[in-house]
Amino acid sequence: MTLSFFDQFMSPVCMGIPLIAVAIALPWTLFPTPTNRWLNNRLLTLQGWFMNRFVSQLLLPINMGGHKWALIFTSLMVFLMTINMLGLLPYTFTPTTQLSLNLGLAVPLWLATVIIGMRNQPTHALGHLLPEGTPGLLIPVLIIIETISLFIRPLALGVRLTANLTAGHLLIQLIATGAFVLMPLMPTVATLTAVILFLLTLLEVAVAMIQAYVFVLLLSLYLQENV
Repeated sequence: MTLSFFDQFMSPVCMGIPLIAVAIALPWTLFPTPTNRWLNNRLLTLQGWFMNRFVSQLLLPINMGGHKWALIFTSLMVFLMTINMLGLLPYTFTPTTQLSLNLGLAVPLWLATVIIGMRNQPTHALGHLLPEGTPGLLIPVLIIIETISLFIRPLALGVRLTANLTAGHLLIQLIATGAFVLMPLMPTVATLTAVILFLLTLLEVAVAMIQAYVFVLLLSLYLQENV
């Protein structure tokens, strides 16, 4: 029984083809593309409004040099949000429950922000490793601590996204299993459990959207320190 709970996080394979690649490629087909007409429909207008508001709020505290990342951040936000929410559908697979995928997204983007800081303003980038006014005896210790915290950032990004989605999916499956087992024994308790399951599903939808936003927001904060 315990192993079956974790089977949902195993990357499915069909005829030797890992379906995680299909799950990653599928979300792009679900979004409408703008037309050449003068007027768009309500869905395209809402989609454009959401993109504009997201980009304006995300890049507001960042210098002009970091505005080149607007397309990357917006695409990553939409991508993560879509695959997180598609994973809540029955008989689907959530790619972002795999730590390898999350680290594959976090490490290159974090490394790009660090390289930009080292190239454009190396003194300012290295200054983050040592707070101003530090006593002389604490300088070596603080440099080591700040260096470790710098290199642990991509791991924290990937683990945060993986842990939140994995915990939510496990809790949903546990409560659903409990409701199914209690239905013939105690229908009233099973009904209350089903109501809790419905509320938890709504919460998980919110978590799927919030975690995608938090992932991109933290990347933008790392970029803000280096531009």
